[in-house]
Amino acid sequence: MHRRFTGLFDSPLLRRVSWHLKRVNEKIDRRFFTSLSLGLGLFLGSSALIVWLVETDRSFTQLGSSVYWAGATVLGLGEGGFVSGPVGWMVGWILGLFGVAIVATITGALVGFVIDFLLKEGQGMGASGYRGHIVVCGWNATARDLIAELGTDEYGTKIVLLHSAERNPADESVYYVRGDTTNEADLKRAGIEHAVSAIICPADGSNEADMSSILTVLAIESLAPDVRTVVEVNNPDHVAHFHRAEVDEVMVTSKLAAHLLARTAMYPGLSQLVVDIVSGGDGAELYRVALPDDCVGMSVDDLAARLRRENRTTLLGITRGGATHANPDATFRMELGDDLIVVAESLGALQPLRESSALV
Repeated sequence: MHRRFTGLFDSPLLRRVSWHLKRVNEKIDRRFFTSLSLGLGLFLGSSALIVWLVETDRSFTQLGSSVYWAGATVLGLGEGGFVSGPVGWMVGWILGLFGVAIVATITGALVGFVIDFLLKEGQGMGASGYRGHIVVCGWNATARDLIAELGTDEYGTKIVLLHSAERNPADESVYYVRGDTTNEADLKRAGIEHAVSAIICPADGSNEADMSSILTVLAIESLAPDVRTVVEVNNPDHVAHFHRAEVDEVMVTSKLAAHLLARTAMYPGLSQLVVDIVSGGDGAELYRVALPDDCVGMSVDDLAARLRRENRTTLLGITRGGATHANPDATFRMELGDDLIVVAESLGALQPLRESSALV
C-alpha cells in the first residue's frame, strides 16, 4: 500500500503539475490573493460571529455550527432554517450575494491554471517529469528513425524530444519540449538531470551544426555529468573536439556508412545482416547486459555456449573497463564487472544495463 501511494505521488503527471504551479506562483500577484484570502476570512468570521451572538444560545457547539453555516452559505449550500430572525436573514443574504463573486474569483483562478497547463503542454512549453528516460536533442532524419527504433524497445523507455519547432515533429508517444538544446533551462524542462542518456542530432549537415552539438554536450555535462551522451557528427575532423567536451559516444554516420558499403561490396549480404541486428529483424536484437554472477571466472567459449543453450543468445563481445573486446581468444575469462554485448530475440533472465539503454 505504501509503495502504491508513493508511486502515485511520484508520477510524471504530478511532477508536471508541480512544475506549472511553481511557474505560476512565481508570476502571480500574491498581494491580490493574500488580500482576497484575508478579506474572505474576516468576512466569514464576522458573519459567523454575528449569527452566533444573535441567533443562537452562544454555546461553543453553536459557534462551530455558525462558522460552518457561513462557509456553506457562501458556496450556496447553507441551510436557510439555521437562522430565524431579521439579522440572520440579512447576514445570509449578504453572504449569498458576495459569495457569488468570491466563488467566481476562485473558480476563475482554477480554470485559468488548467487552461494554462493544457496550452503550455500542447505548445511544448511544459516539463517532462520523467525519470530514467532518454532525451533526444535536435531533429533530423536520424532522430526520426532512432525514435521509431527506441519505440520498439521491449522495456518501454520513455523518450523526450527537445527541439525548437512550433509543433512536435515526432509521434504522440514522445513527450515534446520546445526549446534550445544549448539552453540549461530548456534542458531542465526535458528532465536532463534525471535522464539515462542524451542523444544529440545535428540540425543539418553543416559544420555549424556540429558546433551547436558541441555546445549542447557542454551544457549537458555541466548540468548532468553522469548522463550518457551520444552524438551524431557530420565532419570526422570534429571528433577530437567532441572528445574534449567529454562526450561518451561519437557516431560519424557518413564514415560508418562508408565502412559498411565497402564491406558489403566485398562480401554481399553484410549490410542486411547489420541492419537486422541493430533493428531487431528476424528475431535478432542487439543488447548490452550485465554478466551473471555465477559466470565470473568462466571462459569466453563456455560462456558463449551457455548463453546459446539457455537463452538462445549469441555473444558478440565483452566490455571491460570502458573497452569492448570483440571476438576475444579462448583464454579470455570473465571478471566481476564485465558487461556482455549479445544478439538475442529476448533477454529472458538476463538483466539489461539500463544506464546504457541508448545503445540498444
